[in-house]
Amino acid sequence: MSTNSLGYNEQGGEAAAELGQEAAASPAAPASVPAAFGLFSSDTKKNEDLKQMLESNKDSAKLDAMKRIVGMIAKGKNASELFPAVVKNVASKNIEIKKLVYVYLMRYAEEQQDLALLSISTFQRALKDPNQLIRASALRVLSSIRVPIIVPIMMLAIKEASADLSPYVRKNAAHAIQKLYSLDPEQKELLIEVIEKLLKDKSTLVAGSVVMAFEEVCPDRIDLIHKNYRKLCNLLVDVEEWGQIVIIHMLTRYARTQFVSPWKEDGVLEEYNEKDFYESDEEQKEKDQKVKKPYAMDPDHRLLIRNTKPLLQSRNAAVVMAVAQLYWHLAPKSEAGIVSKSLVRLLRSSREVQYIVLQNIATMSIQRKGMFEPYLKSFYVRSTDPTMIKTSKLEILTNLANEANISTLLREFQTYVKSQDKQFAAATIQAIGRCATNISEVTDTCLNGLVCLLSNRDEIVVAESVVVIKKLLQTQPAHHGEIIKHMAKLLDTITVPVARASILWLIGEYCERVPKIAPDVLRKMAKNFTNEDELVKLQIVNLGAKLYLTNSKQTKLLTQYILNLGKYDQSYDIRDRTRFIRQLIVPNEKSGALSKYAKKIFLAQKPAPLLESPFKDRDRFQLGTLSHTLNTKATGYLELSNWPEVAPDPSVRNVEVIELGKEWSVNVGKAKKEKPTEKFYSDSEEEESASTTDSESESTSESGKDKNGKEEGSSMENSESSSSEELSDSASESKEGTAKKKFKTSEESDSDDTEKKTEMISKKRRSSSSSDSESSSTEESSTDSGSESDSKSEAESRNPKNAIAKRKEMAVQEKKVPTKQDVSLLDLDDFGSVSSTVAIPTPAILSPSLVADLEGLSLSTSSVINVSSPIFLPMKTHELLHRMSGKGLAAHYHFSRQPCIYGDQMVSVQVTIMNTTDQKLENIHIEERKLPAGMKMHMFNPIEFLEPGESITVSMGIDFCDSTQTASFQLCTKEDHFNVNIQPSVGELLLPVTMSEKDFMTEQGKLTGMNETSATITVAPKNSTRLMILEKVIKAANLGVVPSGQDNMHRFAAKTVHSGSLMLVTVELKEGSTAQLIINTEKMVIGSILLRELKPVLSQG
Repeated sequence: MSTNSLGYNEQGGEAAAELGQEAAASPAAPASVPAAFGLFSSDTKKNEDLKQMLESNKDSAKLDAMKRIVGMIAKGKNASELFPAVVKNVASKNIEIKKLVYVYLMRYAEEQQDLALLSISTFQRALKDPNQLIRASALRVLSSIRVPIIVPIMMLAIKEASADLSPYVRKNAAHAIQKLYSLDPEQKELLIEVIEKLLKDKSTLVAGSVVMAFEEVCPDRIDLIHKNYRKLCNLLVDVEEWGQIVIIHMLTRYARTQFVSPWKEDGVLEEYNEKDFYESDEEQKEKDQKVKKPYAMDPDHRLLIRNTKPLLQSRNAAVVMAVAQLYWHLAPKSEAGIVSKSLVRLLRSSREVQYIVLQNIATMSIQRKGMFEPYLKSFYVRSTDPTMIKTSKLEILTNLANEANISTLLREFQTYVKSQDKQFAAATIQAIGRCATNISEVTDTCLNGLVCLLSNRDEIVVAESVVVIKKLLQTQPAHHGEIIKHMAKLLDTITVPVARASILWLIGEYCERVPKIAPDVLRKMAKNFTNEDELVKLQIVNLGAKLYLTNSKQTKLLTQYILNLGKYDQSYDIRDRTRFIRQLIVPNEKSGALSKYAKKIFLAQKPAPLLESPFKDRDRFQLGTLSHTLNTKATGYLELSNWPEVAPDPSVRNVEVIELGKEWSVNVGKAKKEKPTEKFYSDSEEEESASTTDSESESTSESGKDKNGKEEGSSMENSESSSSEELSDSASESKEGTAKKKFKTSEESDSDDTEKKTEMISKKRRSSSSSDSESSSTEESSTDSGSESDSKSEAESRNPKNAIAKRKEMAVQEKKVPTKQDVSLLDLDDFGSVSSTVAIPTPAILSPSLVADLEGLSLSTSSVINVSSPIFLPMKTHELLHRMSGKGLAAHYHFSRQPCIYGDQMVSVQVTIMNTTDQKLENIHIEERKLPAGMKMHMFNPIEFLEPGESITVSMGIDFCDSTQTASFQLCTKEDHFNVNIQPSVGELLLPVTMSEKDFMTEQGKLTGMNETSATITVAPKNSTRLMILEKVIKAANLGVVPSGQDNMHRFAAKTVHSGSLMLVTVELKEGSTAQLIINTEKMVIGSILLRELKPVLSQG
């Protein structure tokens, strides 16, 4: 595949649109202007010319015709009648013609399915085309033919495309999954397998499309996301914008099922503790099952929130909205406020975007006013705003109203009432009413203002004012008799039915407060009863009934007259109401028991109406969704689940990576003394090697970009000198979650490729193994195990035959003289299968036995030694700063025993900071780190403020360099500085690993001699059982359990966090109550300290 075609094809899914624009802009049409206009007409002759050009033998004529046709499509013209002529050229050998034909077929394949089926064999052949755009286009056309008979062919094509080397083809395979699922839902299980495979893809081009397919086909299969969660979080920034939206919405749903709520009051979680590791029932009963502990955010939860934050600056409004809803639904309330500024920025966009954003802000502002109060003026209405924007802004302003800003808002509302937009003016009056009910200080002011509006010339304004006043008067009617009288006078002028009905209801409800006016109003209404609206008639009947019960002397005859009129009204509602009321209030022989309670029924105390926001109940829908905008559940809407009470097991997200560098790393044993004068590399080379290592571990995106454009073929054709770079690159790619891999996903091609590399590397190492065995053993003993920079001279690599001969000679000598001393020295210098995470440059020094092993080694058959999740999570906390020493600022810390998100060589430390004072503490941060040489620390972000009595848990990462040295630093507030220390126990400097018993024995055999420390201890009777030994050891140190075939042997394995050196622990129970404790590790100092710490743990009761 040429580099040019790759560059062209990387333009993504917009190829069709680009080709259309190119064709439309190209001077492909005849020179004359009339002909150019005639080209896009429906004239049959012009299409006949195009058909003749397509049947021509010349490629230039066909290409010219296809450009014109694609130009027609780009301008929205119908070119479907040319389908038979175009589809004949699908097998053209000219790549440019073929591209344009596929652009056409993608547009019309669904409409002309029968004709498209005739060329299905051509599409299948095109799936093997060397050009990735052709392969992708063929798959798109194939998936557009919506005929059930070709479902098996489509399924096969999708499977093949999902393993394609090109990420663009894999992206189109993900798109085709959704089409096939809608055509035949029975293929779901097979499609899920393809989705699972594509989810593991590390290309940013594929991520968004496969997550979209996941959401369409199997959104409930959360288990598929576990292993890919961290990868998706890290890739998020580099995915295309529409892919970002889909991934963010999916991760929002995922997080609500996997993490506990960060919104608990006072930062305290109530949860039921599970039993400790193999704890007995008696001990468990003694403990309180229900405990309170400070909330500590899951590192994966924090990873998602941190990695989405940069996207708030995206140019795409939908991406910003997606991040905003994620923060709203997932982030702690103290952190959600950062989205407000980004949302306000979107209000400068088009009116459609403004409307959606304002809808979401309106929902947010009901629950958390403080988020948007600083931006109050951004929601002021402009005269150019359409009505839908005006009403949404008005809603937000009403939600944000409080005692501090109500006077400003009421002045603003006063202007809005005068608007020419009557719908907006009416909405403003309702907003004034809501402000009056919510803020008692301004109720009277609002009421007086509304009464003034009753004299407005605009009838709609007056009518709306009457309705709002009626609701306000219900809250305190005793003080507003004058307003009711004033409103009664308006009956002569107001014609709006709702307003007239509201006035009549008010007079009837409070008729005892206006005893002189009410009968006269009833008289006027009776006079014009037949001409009134149905709504008004019902209230006239109600008014008559209430006056009959309270003032029957004046209104008895008038009420009977109205009831008689209603008896013969055209509306059956009015007729039914009058008959019911007559039987209820006018006693006669037929009257039932209800007549006695007529007064209580009609004049019962009615609760005041609640003036609520129409957005009050919308928070039941996820923000940013169609359902939220429509306030009704739309088809395909996936509900957010409630937070779990107890977080599911976080270890399901741990990815067990078999790193190439780890499997073949050369772990040179640590010597007694170093010889600084006998350096193999010069100082400059060593510095360069160290800087390369740092850059590999820290910058992932840059290294990914360099690798992205490489192809597999060119890398295999490189000379021997580049094979070490190839190995280093592949190890780096497997390590770095965010690096962009080369365009290769096929498992078969991966394994074949790896085997080729293995052969090349083993040959390479054989050729450079041992031309100078005596000096090499000296070099090995003087080199530290962490350096990984051993290599031979160029002269050796140029003479592979001599080197191989010498290697064989050396192997024969070792077989002849296997003395005890030699074995001990060899053990010190041998190489473990798990070592530092840094990739090893080749050529390197290898023992003959390991070279022989490497010849038959491949990734699929390598022994697996992987980092596993911790079995026991320590609850013990250590005091970092006492509240007395810290002037009310208290802090304690614990080791989470989880891989640190800030660096592979760092230990994760959770620090809980508490404010025990009665004042707010501001700007809590770390300063003046006093760290020993080589030690590194990742500080937590400064905490802006901490309210009295509140606490917050933050995460830190410290690289202790495999030592128990103290990390000293200052914990500071705005005003004070406090010196604090964090010192780890040896058990916290380890990460548990899983391995088989056979692998354990192999590795233990390599770590004898000086790498082994042991002690005989007396085990307490209580601790002599298998379960208790496991529990005691794992509580003391972060070790993994290795299966054992012997009852008296207990084996544990781990690796050091910094260097990745193996730590093997064996507890062998002897006769009586004694046991032998053996620790094998090349880190002898750590081994001896761990031995000291484990001895009292097992010997004490």
